[in-house]
Amino acid sequence: MTPAETLLKRLIKAEGPVTFRDFMEIALYYPEVGYYASRTDQIGEKGDYYTSSSLGPLFGKMLARQIAEMLDELDAETIVEMGAGNGTLARDILTELSLINTRANYIIVEKSRALTPLQQETLAGFDVTWHDSLPSLPSVKGVIFSNELVDAFPVHVVEMTENGLKEVYIGWAEGFTEVLNAPSTPALADYFDNLAVHLPIGFRAEVNLEALSWLETIASRLESGYLITIDYGYPSHELYQDYRRHGTLMAYEGHRAAEDLYTRVGQRDLTAHVNFSALAAWGEGAGLTVAGFTDQAHFLMSLGILEILSGKTSPGEIKARLNAKSLLLPGGMGEIFKVLIQHKGLASLPPLSGLKHRPQRTSCRL
Repeated sequence: MTPAETLLKRLIKAEGPVTFRDFMEIALYYPEVGYYASRTDQIGEKGDYYTSSSLGPLFGKMLARQIAEMLDELDAETIVEMGAGNGTLARDILTELSLINTRANYIIVEKSRALTPLQQETLAGFDVTWHDSLPSLPSVKGVIFSNELVDAFPVHVVEMTENGLKEVYIGWAEGFTEVLNAPSTPALADYFDNLAVHLPIGFRAEVNLEALSWLETIASRLESGYLITIDYGYPSHELYQDYRRHGTLMAYEGHRAAEDLYTRVGQRDLTAHVNFSALAAWGEGAGLTVAGFTDQAHFLMSLGILEILSGKTSPGEIKARLNAKSLLLPGGMGEIFKVLIQHKGLASLPPLSGLKHRPQRTSCRL
């Protein structure tokens, strides 16, 4: 058994079944045994998954252009990155900002004690400060952003039955077992009621309540400026289609996805697709207004990535250019990954370059 499995088995035997949300929290974040708390090699060719920034510097270069435009409009310098992984994206953004002479007060909020030293090594020579939690941030005038963060928040799992909404709990009987029982909080039913979503009988779905508290805390720290959320997922009308009736939770290891969530616990990543309709609705309630919603391909194209990719290519740049093109693939990262931009405290909303071209598909309608 892995250390995380041993810990969970002991907990369940002592206290009874735990919610899937608590199971996922321990599997990913428990000190020294959780996936993100104990490892620093998750990203890239030798890791378990790729991120947009691990495919080369162009993603960070384009994002830096949008951030620089926002900072210029705000007459501000503060950038806050939520969950910086191995620090590569921060390095690419700061490199581009220095090339276009944009001053930046760069702050990273990182809860993983394992990842912070790696980020500090990657960002040696750059002026960066770290916080281990959102509430410790000073009031921000500027840009707060995350890239592939919300999909890793621990989620509740629910299933609609003939007897109403039930929650999935994890028990132990010579292995982890799923148990359906009454929801641990009324907020789970409220989640679907507030989004006007009616799950059919037999339909299973994830509820990311942690994203709500995350948005509320960001809104409390953001005096004026923008929140950019980049992640994979869909609005409600796309997420709750019948072909996703078993939910979207997946485990990742060695670039392979698996639906079995209960083996090698703590050694594999667990993720669930983001509901962008929920982020938009919750954000509005917290004081964050939607500026725009698009997919990653159109966001990057609006910022000029095609002009760079169509330029002359040296032999050493060919692999990097090919990797960058995967950021735009329909049916892949270009379409599945979305960009939600919210704002607060602005008298008027200036046009944003990253939202210049928008897809016509319904998947980019909140």
